[in-house]
Amino acid sequence: MPQLGETVTEGTVANWHKQVGDRVEADEILLDVETDKVSMEIPSPGTGTLAKILVQAGETVPVGTVLAVVEVAGEAASASTRGAASAQPATAAAAANPGGAAHAGNGAAAPAASNGSTVAAATRPGRATAHAIGRRAGERLSPAVRRLAAEHSLELGRIEGTGRNGRITRRDVIRYLQNPPPATARGAQPATSRDTADARAAVARPSGGTLPFTRIRKLTAEHMVRSKATSPHVLQAVEVDFANVDVVRRQVREAWKGRRGYSLTYLPFIASAVCEALGEFPNLNSSVEGDSLVLHEHVNLAIAVDLGPEGLVAPVIRQAEALSVAELAEAIQEIAGRARQGRLKPDDLAGGTYTISNNGSFGTLITAPIINQPQVAILSTDGVRKKPIVIEAPEGDSIAIRPVGILAQSFDHRAVDGAYSGAFLARVKKLLEQKRWSVDV
Repeated sequence: MPQLGETVTEGTVANWHKQVGDRVEADEILLDVETDKVSMEIPSPGTGTLAKILVQAGETVPVGTVLAVVEVAGEAASASTRGAASAQPATAAAAANPGGAAHAGNGAAAPAASNGSTVAAATRPGRATAHAIGRRAGERLSPAVRRLAAEHSLELGRIEGTGRNGRITRRDVIRYLQNPPPATARGAQPATSRDTADARAAVARPSGGTLPFTRIRKLTAEHMVRSKATSPHVLQAVEVDFANVDVVRRQVREAWKGRRGYSLTYLPFIASAVCEALGEFPNLNSSVEGDSLVLHEHVNLAIAVDLGPEGLVAPVIRQAEALSVAELAEAIQEIAGRARQGRLKPDDLAGGTYTISNNGSFGTLITAPIINQPQVAILSTDGVRKKPIVIEAPEGDSIAIRPVGILAQSFDHRAVDGAYSGAFLARVKKLLEQKRWSVDV
């Protein structure tokens, strides 16, 4: 069991992508491990044959526990593997290479098996072809992907995987069903209208059965319930005129997207304004410990990332107060991408001091977010819409059409009062509406 972060002491084997006797390549995904913070894909430490699985799916073991033995041909056998593999039958690789070494699933070396029966490769004709098909059809797929593919009778070989090493994710299946490709030269048929219609409702429409929580969904639920029970939540909100931000976004829109490959949204501007305002209102960049408020030196900004029905995570951008708008945009794009690809490390989710939850892309009006413990506040950014507002000027009031959105903050009333939170929101609003953002972009 690898050390998946400084604070992690144990992990759970979620599922194996290989079976005993299968050949594995170095860095090929061998199993999935889940901790109390994140799910991770664990690659094989070497090329060879999976000789033994020592920890079954569903078992939780301490860091450092040998999970499996991979026999590698052509290397000298190591002295021991804590006795884990010595009593196991030899595999085809061991039979062909009696002196072959073995690697344990946690990266430690283990000896080749020395007793029991052997199975020659010639006794398993066609296995290489069958294995290649099986790996694509489900061996390396999550239960959610397998279930969705089975429901719609999909040929997985036609779906492009965007996960690590081309692995098919649930999002890939949904995307395929919603946007079926045309028939291929080999005569493959596009997804039927039923496939497409069902896919559009695959998440929203209940199937009438029982849908167990994923691990991330379960952890999210537990965390949210604990937060509501711990912190007396209070919600405050302000309307923000984003016209000042829009001026800069329009100026750099084409060049930004052409150079970086994604659009410059409102979120990095909001994040920058929040970080600056937290420097003036440090009690909101804190955590409650007993009867004390612990103020944090840096703004470690957590950004909530939606993972669909699986749940959400809030990876952390460390020392965000030191970053420009452009640097925050890059950091948000990078960490959100890794979250959706399942490539976060546990430490990416630790140490946050303030959280932003971004629902704006869905056009929401106002959201009352739940505080991410042990933090004391969280900000929700909702949809920005053009609407008529009153513009006050020395020469008189006027009405103009402006892009307006609501920023809503939930705060822990143990830590601060409404006046303090309200002053913070007013400062964030003023920065967004008046700061010269072109300097930061």
